[in-house]
Amino acid sequence: MAMRKVGLSVVLMASALVLSGGMVYSEEPVPMPQVPAEYAGKHMPAGGWTDPKAIEEGGKIYLGEANQLVNCGSCHGKDGQPVKKGARDLRDPKNTTRFSDSFWFWRVSEGVPKTKMQNWKKYLSEEQIWQVIAYEHQFSHGNKPAEHTDYKP
Repeated sequence: MAMRKVGLSVVLMASALVLSGGMVYSEEPVPMPQVPAEYAGKHMPAGGWTDPKAIEEGGKIYLGEANQLVNCGSCHGKDGQPVKKGARDLRDPKNTTRFSDSFWFWRVSEGVPKTKMQNWKKYLSEEQIWQVIAYEHQFSHGNKPAEHTDYKP
């Protein structure tokens, strides 16, 4: 009888795993992809995380006001809360503290494969990409400019 209960438990756990899409949850986040060599040396320009003019320009770009082809807010939300499935919640420091500035620059530049996140480098200059990143960074800091000293590799 005890063996039957163990067998049933195993079947139930396996079924739950299959139904969940094979996802197993743990405290450890999924490792971040390695930044390609061409982006590994990219760093926010000095003072860029908190520069009010850069952040203001980044907001215009993020919201599609500077270039109608670039509207980050259509997926990530005007306040960083996702409005489309799969978009990262930029208000959550658990997400943004995992992004090195070179990782963040790479993803905004090249997009994210298998998602709707486009390659924005064809529409934005390097300076504009940094401005958008500085604007987005505020979401995880109470909508206030902050240095990216909370990055945890």
